[in-house]
Amino acid sequence: MPLGTQVRPSARRNGRTPRCDHVDGLPAPEPGKRECAQCLAAGRPWPRLLVCLSCGWVACPADSRAHYRETDHPVAASLTPGETWRWCHVHRRVV
Repeated sequence: MPLGTQVRPSARRNGRTPRCDHVDGLPAPEPGKRECAQCLAAGRPWPRLLVCLSCGWVACPADSRAHYRETDHPVAASLTPGETWRWCHVHRRVV
């Protein structure tokens, strides 16, 4: 950042981490079934589930990433009770 440039407080999160604009204006989709269809079909357990915040697709982390590559839906959220974090696939970080 050039010397003398001001950064708005809302432009960052948790210190130096830049704010993610991908979460602005996301709808509140109704999550689908709380299971990963791909893991279920393959007989694999899933460690956790994520919901796509653009369309409500529910999947394990690996299939959530595949969903992002297919659809460009950027942000997924944890469906684990008590967790409120969201993952931006574009920035590859929690937002």
